[in-house]
Amino acid sequence: MELTSLSALALGKKIRAREVSVEEAAKETLAQIGKKEPDIHSFVTVDAEGALAQAREIQQKIDAGMLTGALAGVPVAVKDNLCTKGLLTTCSSKMLSDFTPTYTAEAVKRLQHAGMVIVGKTNMDEFAMGSTTETSYYGPTKNPWNLAHVPGGSSGGSCAAVAAEQCVCALGSDTGGSIRQPSAFCGVTGIKPTYGTVSRYGLIAYGSSLDQIGPIAKDVSDCAALLEVLAAHDPKDSTSVKRDDTDFTSALSCDVKGLKIGVPRDYFTEGLNAEVKEAVLHAADVLRDLGAEVSEFDLSLVKYAVPAYYVIACAEASSNLERFDGVKYGWRTKQYEGLHEMYKKTRSEGFGAEVKRRIMLGSFVLSSGYYDAYYLKALRTKALIKQAFDKAFASYDLILCPAAPYTAPKIGESIKDPIQMYLGDIYTVAVNLAGLPGISIPAGVDTAGLPIGMQLIGDCFQEKKLIRAAYAYEQTKASMRCPYAQPCPEETERSGKK
Repeated sequence: MELTSLSALALGKKIRAREVSVEEAAKETLAQIGKKEPDIHSFVTVDAEGALAQAREIQQKIDAGMLTGALAGVPVAVKDNLCTKGLLTTCSSKMLSDFTPTYTAEAVKRLQHAGMVIVGKTNMDEFAMGSTTETSYYGPTKNPWNLAHVPGGSSGGSCAAVAAEQCVCALGSDTGGSIRQPSAFCGVTGIKPTYGTVSRYGLIAYGSSLDQIGPIAKDVSDCAALLEVLAAHDPKDSTSVKRDDTDFTSALSCDVKGLKIGVPRDYFTEGLNAEVKEAVLHAADVLRDLGAEVSEFDLSLVKYAVPAYYVIACAEASSNLERFDGVKYGWRTKQYEGLHEMYKKTRSEGFGAEVKRRIMLGSFVLSSGYYDAYYLKALRTKALIKQAFDKAFASYDLILCPAAPYTAPKIGESIKDPIQMYLGDIYTVAVNLAGLPGISIPAGVDTAGLPIGMQLIGDCFQEKKLIRAAYAYEQTKASMRCPYAQPCPEETERSGKK
């Protein structure tokens, strides 16, 4: 069995048992990336030299007893909107195509402190704006389950890399579903933690009140172990929360007896693919059979979540991206006359179409005369959505729903219709508006052979309940391995390349 086919925890165990060295694990991961990258295009930057240097240093620390954690020596990929000192960080944008940070994001530092090997930076929608990874300046990532389909977004590169077994785990960021939706499309597991659980220091912001970093892996156990590493108070992040309940692996239990799970009727209406609906409702039956109390309820205000989200997110994006003007760092236009022309040409050339669209929308809703009509109204709607969730969690421990209304669309389909793409976030954006934790786990495949993902949502700081229910459900299912991830992909029939 190839090392990249193992779970992160299983690989870490082999490293601790001296059955395999850290360098061997890193070399095999880099080999898998090299073999599969021409087809999948999961990475923007692969740091082979740096990864091997890290591996040798980490091995010495393991041998000296300085690193004893469950993930020490395990290779990991990082989404390309997380700053890495000395390593290119582009946000998959021309604007930052030559940007090398002078510091490392706190979340990445925590991986390094745990002894994990950073192998590279994964592709994403430009500045995390998109749901398909097609808005990347470097070209789209492809779904390993079918190369003619998208992997989702904006963390599509991270999810595709894990699904294709180019690496055993990765980091993503979630502003409106950017971990959970691509996890569903790629048949992997991803957690969006409660807002403030993981430091955002060093994350290049899209929507500051919505962004949260989280783990992507093959199963719930790996995600729990990664989240345990990531979660910590950081004084450099004013939104960071000090928590004493971050021993998430202690929640890996199959006992869900008495757990109250609500299924919102509003999430199972028109627009939901029939096969996705059937798979998610079957998951509800499985959890009921395991002893959970599952019942339907009405979660109001769902139809307002998408417009409220896009007004708030785009307003924050227009402010956050104001700094990219060609003055201090990033792309600068080659020919210009005067400062104002330099600004205009730099931003016109440096940003892609989707980023420009969201900047313009955000600038519009913040402009004089429209601020009250749109932005303040969206903020009031956000508060009402949080109240609706509070009411639901007074009766339920968890909420069960789809992660996306359909399985992965074909490349080129969603990008033609931005409104339809935005509506694809209908089941995920409310979680970010309310600052709640959510997890996406595989719930089967459709008749086309594409993964279906289900989502569990918890109240603030209730990740352990999410992990407990997700793990219990996962144990009832056969493991889903992407056909492309088989040991010899060149000998495997590749959907989309027939």
